Amino acid sequence: MYFAALLARTEDGWEASDTELDDVETLSDLADLAREAAAEDDTVLVLIEQEDAWFGVVRIDGEEDPRIYVSDAAAAARSSYGEILLTDELLGKEPDDDPDLDALDLDGTEDGEDEDDDDPAAEAGVSGEIVPHGPLGDAQVLDDLGVSEKQLRSLSEDAVNEIAESLGASEVLETVR
Repeated sequence: MYFAALLARTEDGWEASDTELDDVETLSDLADLAREAAAEDDTVLVLIEQEDAWFGVVRIDGEEDPRIYVSDAAAAARSSYGEILLTDELLGKEPDDDPDLDALDLDGTEDGEDEDDDDPAAEAGVSGEIVPHGPLGDAQVLDDLGVSEKQLRSLSEDAVNEIAESLGASEVLETVR
C-alpha cells in the first residue's frame, strides 16, 4: 500500500494535502505538482511511502532543482512511484545520448543469454536497470528543518509520520491520511 502527501510550509506552519500520483510520470511532473501547492516560493515536501518497504522525500524550494532522498533504492526501483524518484542523476548515470542504442543488443551477451549479476548489493528495478540496495540521495535534505541525516537514515516503518512529527506537522498530515 502506498501513501503520498504534500507538506507545504507557510507563514502559519505546515499545510498538508493528499496527492494522487497516477498522472505523475517524471520527477519534473512531481516538482510541478508540488510547486502548485506552494504559496509563493515556499518549501514543499513530497513524502511517499510503500508500507514496510521504502520511503522517499522530495524537497522543492521555489524554482530550485528538487532534492531527493530514498530509503531503499532497490525496493523503490520495483515501484512505479519509486522509479519517478530514481533519476539518472541520482543513480550517478549519464543520460542516454541515443535512445535507439537500447534497441541494439550491446550488453556483451548473445541473444537469449542472460546477463550475470555478480553484485549482491544491487537489484534490477522495473526498468531492468541495476539499482543498489540501501539509501540513496541527499540524506541532509531535512537538516535545516530539524531532521538530521542520522535521524533520516534510522527511520523505517513509520517514517512519514516520524518526519511529520519532527517537523511539527503530524496533526495536519493526519488529516489527509
